[in-house]
Amino acid sequence: MVMNMFRRRNDRAVRRQASTTQRPEPQLKSPREIQIMREAGRIVARVHAVLREAIRPGVSTWELDQLAVETMSRYNATSCFLGYRGFPANICASINEELVHGIPKKDRILKEGDIISIDVGVRYRGFIGDSAWTYAVGAISPAAQELMRVTEESLYQGIAQAQAGRRVVDVSRAVQRYVESHRMNVVREYTGHGVGRQMHEAPQVLNYESDDPDGQTILRPGLVVAIEPMVQLGTWQTRTLKDKWTVISKDHSLTAHFEHTIAITNNGPEILTLP
Repeated sequence: MVMNMFRRRNDRAVRRQASTTQRPEPQLKSPREIQIMREAGRIVARVHAVLREAIRPGVSTWELDQLAVETMSRYNATSCFLGYRGFPANICASINEELVHGIPKKDRILKEGDIISIDVGVRYRGFIGDSAWTYAVGAISPAAQELMRVTEESLYQGIAQAQAGRRVVDVSRAVQRYVESHRMNVVREYTGHGVGRQMHEAPQVLNYESDDPDGQTILRPGLVVAIEPMVQLGTWQTRTLKDKWTVISKDHSLTAHFEHTIAITNNGPEILTLP
């Protein structure tokens, strides 16, 4: 999840901060901790599976939120989004031009042809599982289908680069190149991130190549990161609505968001947010 207060830091500010203060170090997880995060990730995947079956025309995003809570509680997990810096819901539900942080509401009703991005984060035994997926509501346009396909594949292009000994920027570069090769744009203003006991840990994981200092972080076994391409059919720019949460594409073009929590291991990247 990328909450709005964790939007991508300005390059100049990052360089200035790096010159005056020590950046937080990534927190490597033990095998026992990764096992707990694997269990948290499975719960996230189960929530997504339930929501996937429920998404159809006529359903409200509030109903999806409540269904998510019921599913989490079945596995002794709680939402790590609710109340986080004041966020008022258990999941993020973002429709069409809404990129991230959409607030579920009773009067926000899905209709045929929409696409909806659902971001789910749970806390389980002190650790976080975090994953976002974009779903079709009934029959959708070819453009929406292609946007979803490209964004999902860019996630796996990034995951393939999450190898021990490589750097965060290798992940970022892979995402950007794939998306831009299909004449779409990655959002610059929001990022992936480390994850563990806290929802947002070092390093930040951009979806494009940059001189950001975190990009030089070496991927070491035990590091766990959320890789989450956010892609728009039009401009890469965004703006935040008056609710101070919902982020939309600046030109109101369609958006998509896919995310997995990934553990770096000696045997390659392991996706933790799978059933």
